[in-house]
Amino acid sequence: MAYQTNNTIPVRHGEELDSEKLEGFLREHIKGIPDGKLEIRQFGSGHSNLTYALEIGSWEAVLRRPPLGPVAPKAHDMEREYQVLAALHPVFPAAPKPYVFSDDPEIVGSPFFVMERRHGVVLDTSFPDGVQPTEELGRKISEQMVDLLVELHALDYTKTPLAAMAKPEGFMERQVRGWIGRYDRSKTDKIEGLEDLTEWMTAHVPESQAPAIIHYDFKLNNAMFSEDFSQMTGLFDWEMTTVGDPLADLGAAMSYWIEQDDPPLLKHGLGKEPVTVLDGFYTRDEFIHRYGEKSGRDVSEMHFYMTFAYFKLAVIIQQIYYRYKNGQTQDPRFAHFDQFVKSLIQHALVTAKI
Repeated sequence: MAYQTNNTIPVRHGEELDSEKLEGFLREHIKGIPDGKLEIRQFGSGHSNLTYALEIGSWEAVLRRPPLGPVAPKAHDMEREYQVLAALHPVFPAAPKPYVFSDDPEIVGSPFFVMERRHGVVLDTSFPDGVQPTEELGRKISEQMVDLLVELHALDYTKTPLAAMAKPEGFMERQVRGWIGRYDRSKTDKIEGLEDLTEWMTAHVPESQAPAIIHYDFKLNNAMFSEDFSQMTGLFDWEMTTVGDPLADLGAAMSYWIEQDDPPLLKHGLGKEPVTVLDGFYTRDEFIHRYGEKSGRDVSEMHFYMTFAYFKLAVIIQQIYYRYKNGQTQDPRFAHFDQFVKSLIQHALVTAKI
């Protein structure tokens, strides 16, 4: 989810917020808001939660709420994401500061939370105007991505409030069972090889590494950089954060990290190919190697974590497609997500070498 100044759009039809109720709530619960009228715009990227830019005079913030329509059980838990940010922001500066959470449906129609807005550069499918991508810049960005993930995994979760939320024992077994269940609840079409894949994952869960705080949606367009790319200034979308096997986090990150020679549907499943296909950006193998060196963790079983990550991503896309096919969302971007799901399943089968 990109949070630069220039990537907001007018609020999409049907996704409007009641500005009068929301402004009253903000003034009641957040100190220091100046006089002026609440202005609301929307962040146009992202395929799940709805995210809005709020401005009143010089004051600004970001609001997050679940997507419209029915959502999968335990998904889009705004209170949990708020609690994660409250626990992490003091010890991990890349996590934005949360301001307030509300479960009052009278304000915006669902639970939501408000957090600080940060400014910088978020990369996805292109560089900003005036920035010439080079091999050196690609390597620099790749290194910062690896190093921030290592930094997150190095935090002692037992010294944060996340310890009370954590059940790291048996994490990967629960993950495999849980995501297979999520797929079963949202399936729409028969996919060749799916049963072979789920049976293989269930039978090949490796022994987990020492537990760590994992972001679990760690990808380039959830990260923010300073304008000169000298540092990472933000990491967003903490909805899936938990305590578990750090290699599951690395695997998830690599399922989003696209290379130039990847299959076309993998590169274009979510739209235009990301900048990671450009010269200088790490390959997945290079990313994993640097992570292993920096973290000291054994990465020899990454083929399992990569396989599971592709399946997990397929389930996330399938849940979105299920909502689209059942008329719970009309966003035309989702019309061909069924083909992307099939491609991800096939890629997972290849990765597992089944």
